[in-house]
Amino acid sequence: MRETIRACSGRAGLNPMFGPVVEPGGVGNGAHLHLSLWQGDRNLCRDGDGPHGMTATAEAFLAGVLRELPALLAIGAPSPASYLRLEPSRWAGAYQCWGLENREAAVRFITGAPDDPGASNAEIKSFDPAANPYVVAGAVIAAGLGGMDSGLSLPPPVSGDPAVEGRERRLPTSLLTALEHFEDSTVLREALGDPLFESIAAVRRAESALFEKSSPGEIAAATRRRY
Repeated sequence: MRETIRACSGRAGLNPMFGPVVEPGGVGNGAHLHLSLWQGDRNLCRDGDGPHGMTATAEAFLAGVLRELPALLAIGAPSPASYLRLEPSRWAGAYQCWGLENREAAVRFITGAPDDPGASNAEIKSFDPAANPYVVAGAVIAAGLGGMDSGLSLPPPVSGDPAVEGRERRLPTSLLTALEHFEDSTVLREALGDPLFESIAAVRRAESALFEKSSPGEIAAATRRRY
């Protein structure tokens, strides 16, 4: 995707930037992940008895993703610049909550058109283009399967801006904090295996240390064209 956009933009004399933020204080670049669960030709995100029509399987899967989301940020929001983007009230999903068509919730559930069985899905909004999409997808699947294994249920949905309501848990506000959650996640360690898990942790720790004394402006300037 990046190479396609760069090639097409270059023909028009443009230079796209995939950094999580271009300038501090502004809305950043997201790389939201949409997913749905299927069993044969049935979309498990609809025609069920769970919240907003999702099946128990889909609910448990999304509950597992929501549970592991602070740890998943070390993979899906892997740069110190990611946390300049992950701010409240910027459509970035800065709170550990879910909601129906709620663009401020970290997990947004979408029912879709009633006559389109494939339309129902969930969107994870907290990730950005600094991430490796293949590792993100694998880690999210592992988190969801962990929720299914544990028979988890979703908490009540949030309908408004969680920053205004003030009741929901804020997701990590720094890469170092996300790394602490990541290193505590047995679900992700088992799924990724020790070599990859430890490699990710080491790179995130080094990246965090590299920018430890940098201002938001310096972080944005160093990373806006890096990815």
